[in-house]
Amino acid sequence: MRGLIITSVAPGSPADRAGLAAGERLLTINGQRLRDLIDYSWLVHDDELELTVCSPEGETRQVLLEPEPGEPPGLMFAAPEPKRCGNNCVFCFVHQLPKGLRRPLYVKDEDYRLSFLQGTYVTLSNLKPSELRRIITQRLSPLYISVHTVDPQIREQLLGRPGIPPILEQLRALAAGRIAMHTQVVLCPGLNDGALLEETVQQLAALYPAIQSLAVVPVGLTEHRQRLPQLRPVDRDYAAVFLDVWLPKMRQLNRQLGEPFLQLADEFFLKAGYPFPALKEYGDLPQWENGVGMVPWFHKDAAAVLRRARPLQPFDAVIVTGQSACEVVQPFLAELAAKTGCGLRVVAVPNRLFGSSVTVAGLVCGRDIATELQGNLSGETVLVPEVMLKEGEGCFLDDMTPTELQQQLGVPVVPFETTPGGLYRQLRCLSTLHAKEKQR
Repeated sequence: MRGLIITSVAPGSPADRAGLAAGERLLTINGQRLRDLIDYSWLVHDDELELTVCSPEGETRQVLLEPEPGEPPGLMFAAPEPKRCGNNCVFCFVHQLPKGLRRPLYVKDEDYRLSFLQGTYVTLSNLKPSELRRIITQRLSPLYISVHTVDPQIREQLLGRPGIPPILEQLRALAAGRIAMHTQVVLCPGLNDGALLEETVQQLAALYPAIQSLAVVPVGLTEHRQRLPQLRPVDRDYAAVFLDVWLPKMRQLNRQLGEPFLQLADEFFLKAGYPFPALKEYGDLPQWENGVGMVPWFHKDAAAVLRRARPLQPFDAVIVTGQSACEVVQPFLAELAAKTGCGLRVVAVPNRLFGSSVTVAGLVCGRDIATELQGNLSGETVLVPEVMLKEGEGCFLDDMTPTELQQQLGVPVVPFETTPGGLYRQLRCLSTLHAKEKQR
């Protein structure tokens, strides 16, 4: 039967007017069967649509949808169940997770549909020829692809899986089909760097502009790598040597292409203590979610906030962050405190959950914040960047909620949008509340 289960119907929409209801299953549109949300998006339009719908009791009926020009049908569906990943990557972060986290965190997905719908990276190692044809036919673009290396043997070693399709053949087919792609290399010292990285960059650049960007990001290692392959971390010395070699090469290649094609992760610059490239060298930030260009963008937004910041009703707050971001955030907070009159201090939370080598703010858990701040507060409000919380659920990686953290610490815990502007807006709101309390 398959099809899509309707989760909700917008009131007053064409679907509502046609009598469709949540719980029914949409089987076909104009006689064509639906496999998933992509088929639905491909087939739906603002003309008349003939739908085959099945009730929860198993009765099918035909429904005619008659939307006004530009009017959406008004149907909502559950997200597709992702395909599971069959790789055994030597650097897989899921394999390095400690016990006791939320169950979904241990699920590995490898689904080209989610790459198109949500921007998640996939290796294409499980992509069937029919799926490749579907991507091209339905114009599922852009895709986000983990290449790691174009050398077939080394790629099989990295992915921990023999007999995978040659990535260059797949990329060339997608490029010929005019599919836009963003790519990444997770850099593992001694495995896919050096001459192998040179070859990978050259081959991917040859497919520009179909491949629109390539990010090189350092491998992330936790202290939970029992019975896993030994990997060398990207430390300060390695990051410095890497940037000495690759920053000039990046700039030369990008000048040749006329676009910021090759981009190096912020973590290299943070580890090496090197100055960042200008924000314009990151283009429209296509690799933002990969941690590329965040710090230069932070500096720009911070400067804009400081220009418009005004004195506020003073109060004291602690802003928690990861260790790698602390040196970036601290100077901004010092200037913002001087501008607003608020007492602001930053606390870099050591990552006890994953280990000291993991320093990014997004992987800080609630228990680690509680441990770091217990006995280290004097009535201050605790401000938590939203990047530490699961989107849509509002809890930390260890399932602790801000409310539970607040109960443990005995002070208000307030999330804020993870930008300088977001922090300033939250400070203004809290300042207004403090002013009202003083008037009572």
